Amino acid sequence: MKSLSDLLAAITVEEIIGSDNKEITSLECDSRKIKRDSLFVAVRGTQVDGHKFIPLVTLAGVAAIVCEELPERLESTVTYIKVADSAVALGFLASEWWGNPSRKLNLVGVTGTNGKTTTATLIYEMARLMGHKAGLLSTVCNYIEDEAVPTSQTTPDPLTLNELLHRMVVAGCTYAAMEVSSHAADQHRIAGLKFTGGVFSNLTRDHLDYHKTVDAYLKAKKSFFDLLPATAFALTNLDDKSGEVMLQNTRARKYGYSLRTQADFTGRIIESRIDGTLMSFNGHEVETLFTGRFNAYNLTAVYGASILLGFDPEQVLVAMSRLVPVAGRFQPFRSATGVTAIVDYAHTPDALVNVLTAIRDIIGTSGRIITVVGAGGNRDAGKRPIMAAESARLSDRLILTSDNPRFEDPAEILRQMQEGLTPDDMRRTLSVADRREAIRTAAALAGKGDVILVAGKGHEPYQEIQGVKHHFDDREVVKEVLDSLH
Repeated sequence: MKSLSDLLAAITVEEIIGSDNKEITSLECDSRKIKRDSLFVAVRGTQVDGHKFIPLVTLAGVAAIVCEELPERLESTVTYIKVADSAVALGFLASEWWGNPSRKLNLVGVTGTNGKTTTATLIYEMARLMGHKAGLLSTVCNYIEDEAVPTSQTTPDPLTLNELLHRMVVAGCTYAAMEVSSHAADQHRIAGLKFTGGVFSNLTRDHLDYHKTVDAYLKAKKSFFDLLPATAFALTNLDDKSGEVMLQNTRARKYGYSLRTQADFTGRIIESRIDGTLMSFNGHEVETLFTGRFNAYNLTAVYGASILLGFDPEQVLVAMSRLVPVAGRFQPFRSATGVTAIVDYAHTPDALVNVLTAIRDIIGTSGRIITVVGAGGNRDAGKRPIMAAESARLSDRLILTSDNPRFEDPAEILRQMQEGLTPDDMRRTLSVADRREAIRTAAALAGKGDVILVAGKGHEPYQEIQGVKHHFDDREVVKEVLDSLH
């Protein structure tokens, strides 16, 4: 139970109709969860406008309603609170409801197109290696210390988010890392949170089905840094053309990391292998378990964030060698016949280029690259031909297949991917809609020294078809197929 007047002190109110001297039993933005004496926040979502459910929650005995537009009919038993933006209000109310847990944590947010999951996860791992209890909010899984909490969104809604942060505080966590998606920033899901720091990885084409333009996508990412307090740090990738843009309007302390030039935190690749990289951070050599230039950026960001969090620099260097890759991110498997397969979450043109370039840099001309890749349905269709073109350019053989077709026809997705291929590309390309068969086909084509890249799904243990999630794990299938090779 919370006092309505105490909750409303956390937000900017334009108008109140009714009494704020009420006890609230629950805070909800989903009309289906309303109980008697709840506070309902009517949020305008991308699919549904919560204002449409105001009559329904009134009948359910709601105590108060936060909305941007007052209903035509007002009930005397209900208190109406008018605000400029219900989504922003929900964030602050959710923080207040759960006791403002982000203020009790050293919370680091990570945003960017690629690298969010790895960077956030490794900051969480670093905090634990430094002897602290920590939590993680990520695409793969949420963690409260060792407790795994399944996730369905990169960044949860404000109520779920603050509840998880509250549970971290109760568990004794003092550090937390979280992915901040562009959707979350745009929809104000992080409103009301207090961040100790923010990290920017990179920005390439993605989510244009939602943002429509790259500029709108960039502004959504940038808004996270615009809201950081002066007490926070803002750490950006200086090698990315959008890196400096992120810092333009932030009040936070500004820092940069780079693999190309001198920066506050400078990483260098000394030697690369399929199972690790010898790197240096600000001139100190460290053997790491990660592969690829893209991971070198992730690790340099983690090194910088760790120093900015106040961890001992020498202990951080030791811990860098103990960090382990995230499931489904450049995860290698090897057959007895000498074929290597790598499962990676790469699902954008840039991510595919990064992974394929990393593989070629390591194997040189000693083996072929066979890429298995698809594109998700009901997402940015414009990137499909680009993904196919980049995969063909950097692979010796290409197999186009299904990813998560969702409600689209897999054959049509494959056709759109093929539009990016030249006649020469097509001669080196097969289209196998069944993903399991596509992986088997790649293994049948591979010989000793070849590398198969299975891209797009990474850690996901399912394939979504017509609204149903069927169990399908690239890692399981790859291991099964490679084990069958003799």
